[in-house]
Amino acid sequence: MATQLSEKLLTVSGLTIIPQSVVPHDDAVFAAGRAGSLMRLVILAPAGSKYLAQFEGTLQEHEGSKVLVGPNSAQNIASLREVLFWLNPQLLGLYRSAGFGDRLGVATPGHIRALRAGPGNFAPIFAQQSIREMSRTGRSAQQVMDDAVWGVFAEGWRDGFGADADHLKTPADIDVCSAAGFTFYTIDPGEYVNNDAETMTADALKTAWDALPWGELHDTPEALRKRYLNQTFDIEGHELSFTEQELMRAAVKYGRVVTDVAMMYRHLAIVRSKLPYEMEVSVDETDSPTKHPEHLYIASELRRLEVKWVSLAPRYIGRFEKGVDYIGNLNAFEADFAVHAALARYQGLYKLSLHSGSDKFSIYSIAAKHTRGVLHLKTAGTNWLEALRTVAEADPPFFRSIYGFAREHYETDRATYHVSAQLDRAPQPDAVTDAELVGLIDQFDARQILHVTFGSVLKADNGQRFYPRLMQVLNENPEVYAGNLERLLKRHLDPFGK
Repeated sequence: MATQLSEKLLTVSGLTIIPQSVVPHDDAVFAAGRAGSLMRLVILAPAGSKYLAQFEGTLQEHEGSKVLVGPNSAQNIASLREVLFWLNPQLLGLYRSAGFGDRLGVATPGHIRALRAGPGNFAPIFAQQSIREMSRTGRSAQQVMDDAVWGVFAEGWRDGFGADADHLKTPADIDVCSAAGFTFYTIDPGEYVNNDAETMTADALKTAWDALPWGELHDTPEALRKRYLNQTFDIEGHELSFTEQELMRAAVKYGRVVTDVAMMYRHLAIVRSKLPYEMEVSVDETDSPTKHPEHLYIASELRRLEVKWVSLAPRYIGRFEKGVDYIGNLNAFEADFAVHAALARYQGLYKLSLHSGSDKFSIYSIAAKHTRGVLHLKTAGTNWLEALRTVAEADPPFFRSIYGFAREHYETDRATYHVSAQLDRAPQPDAVTDAELVGLIDQFDARQILHVTFGSVLKADNGQRFYPRLMQVLNENPEVYAGNLERLLKRHLDPFGK
C-alpha cells in the first residue's frame, strides 16, 4: 500500500517521495519528498480536510482532492507532532539505550537504519546535543529537536525515541531545552568536582571539609561520618569501606557536585512538573577516575536528597578519548567496570552511561556483560566524522581544505577535550593524493584533529567558508551519508547482542 501511495504522491506532487515516510492518517496521507536536495512535506487530503489549513504550503487540485506541498519548516514540524503522536519524544526508562548526536541535522536516517540493521532491543535517542555543541554549531535547541523529528518522519520510525538535552550546567539551560520538548536531561556538574582532593595534605583536606556547603547538603560532618564509617558495604560480593581520610576526600571531591545536581533536579522537577522527564548525572569529564567508594558516596547522597535519575556516567579508568577506541588495560577496565555496574544495582538500579562512547569497540562486550543490558551508550562526534567521510568521497579537494583548516585550529580547539593527537603525526594536507584523503578519517591523529575542530570549521568566516558547501554535499548524497552512518553505528551496536 505504501508503494502505491508513494507512486500516487509522486504523480501528483512531482517530488521524489520517500516510500518509508508515507503514512495514512484519518482522511489524509502524509509523506516526505525530495525536490533535488531539498526536503518537502506532502499531504494528500479531501478539500475539506482540517489538515490542509493546519500546515503551510501551496495547494493544487487532484481528482477532487487537494495536495499540499510545503517546507519542512518549524511550523510544519510542530503541526506534524500534533497530528502523529509517535513524532514526540518519550521516556526510555531502564531500557538499554543509545544516543546519537547529530551536529548537522541530517544524520537521523542513518541512525535509524543502523538500529534496524543492528541487534535490536535498543531504545534510541535521536535528538541529542549539548549546550556547548549548540553554541559551536550555531543551532538552537528547537532546531536540534526539529531536525531529529523530521528525520524520524522521513524514515518512518514509529517505535519511539528520546531527546537528550546534553551536558546542562545551569537552570537556564534546562529552561531552553524544556521549551523545545526534550525529555532526557543530562546534568553536568563537572566544574564543581574538586580534582585537588586526590592530593591534598591532611591540613588542606580538613580546611576543604569544613568549608563544604553543609547547609545545602542538609547534613553535618558527624551525621556523614555515622553513615559511612565503621561499616562494610557488600556490593554483590565486592566489599567497600571508608577510612575517615577516604570519606573526607570523597566528600571534598564530590560534595559540591551533589548540591549542584540536587539544585538542577529541583529546578527540572518544577519546570517539567506537568511534562515527562528523566535525568542523567554525568561526572565523566574529570581529571581522575571515580573510585568505587566515591560512586557509592555520590549515589547515596543524591538518594538521601531525594534526587531521582535514570542513568549515571562515572569517570572510568583508562582513557575515553574522542573518536578512537578505549586506551588502557582491558582486564583492569573490566574489573573496575564490574563494580560500578554492581553499584548501580545496589543503589536501586540505574543505567551506567558510557560518555565519549563513540568508537570504543574493545569495551562494548564488557559493558554489555556486566550491566546486564541496563546501559546507555552515548555517541556524538563520530557522526560528524562520517559526514566528513562522505565529503571526502564526494569532493576530495573540498575535504582537503577542511582538513588543512582543522590542523590550523587544533591546538586551540583541543583545550576542552581529552585527546592526545599530535599534529606532527598527522599527514600534511598536500602529502596525500585525492584517493588517499578518505583514509585520514581513520588515521588516529588526523581523526581526532578533525573531531574536535568541528565548531571552528562550521563557524569559519561566520559560517560561510565551509558550512554551505558541506551541507550541499550531504544533501546531494543522502544515501551515501546514511550508508556510512549505518555501517559504522551498526559496529557500535552489534557487540551488545540481542
